[in-house]
Amino acid sequence: MRGVFFRPFSALITVILAATSSLAAQQAPDTFRWVDFHSPADQDTIVWVTRSLTVEDWSAIREIAVEYDAALVVTTKRATPQSPANADTFTIWSVSLTNHGITPLIKGVNLHWLEWMRFADGAQQELAILYDNCSDCTPNTYFTAFHYDLTQHGWAARWMHNGQGVPLWSANSPVGVAWTQIYSGVAEPNGRELIYTWSHFDYGKPKQPDDYIYRYDLDPFSNLERTQIVSAKDADAIKLRICRGQEAVPGLQRGQDSLLCQQLLAPHVERKPVTSPPANNRGKSAPPGARH
Repeated sequence: MRGVFFRPFSALITVILAATSSLAAQQAPDTFRWVDFHSPADQDTIVWVTRSLTVEDWSAIREIAVEYDAALVVTTKRATPQSPANADTFTIWSVSLTNHGITPLIKGVNLHWLEWMRFADGAQQELAILYDNCSDCTPNTYFTAFHYDLTQHGWAARWMHNGQGVPLWSANSPVGVAWTQIYSGVAEPNGRELIYTWSHFDYGKPKQPDDYIYRYDLDPFSNLERTQIVSAKDADAIKLRICRGQEAVPGLQRGQDSLLCQQLLAPHVERKPVTSPPANNRGKSAPPGARH
């Protein structure tokens, strides 16, 4: 059974969607809008999207957003009518509003909308999400953002690799290694936002630990995604920046409470030289061999 309706996945998602719907209305581009499932003016769009997705495998349409001639659509799939709502899987599609063409962009579970984000100076703001890759396994958490691609006349997702976005967090720890994960979306004063991830691998006595820090943003000239490893000379400053979390994008940080961050941020107390005489010093001294 299929349905076209706007219903939250859980009570928690209700709060998130309400907050982000308000945020989207304030910060979305002028050409962007959310479809109102209850508005007669939007019924043509809803019917068009539903027909475009007729042959696909989904249970309900949860969200439709429109920019220019393409719709960004969220569908969910429930395994059985008795399955819990938090086990629903979702798919996000780009649906053409001119020729019924469809493109699947992302599949996963636990979809969380974030604030609109801008990844390059002067670029358009983009819809950002967090999501997990599965509900019946040890999940990984990913990040991506959606933008309207003028060259393709459709929606596209950022930093895609093997069907997923930016890898932020994994519950699959390697055997015999203490793995600390930290990530943060960082807002800069000029309005640009970056994503940083830091993985610290502690192998114990056999070898020195390894640190891998990655930065995700857009090239300011091509507007294409960049993934850059942070060089050694910049690594210490970036570690402090993401551990402090003072510039973090709301909802986009984790690991700041780790022991690694706590040790990094702990104040270093300098040892002061001792200038007072020892307790048994009475102001007397005797040369070696002197008689007492």
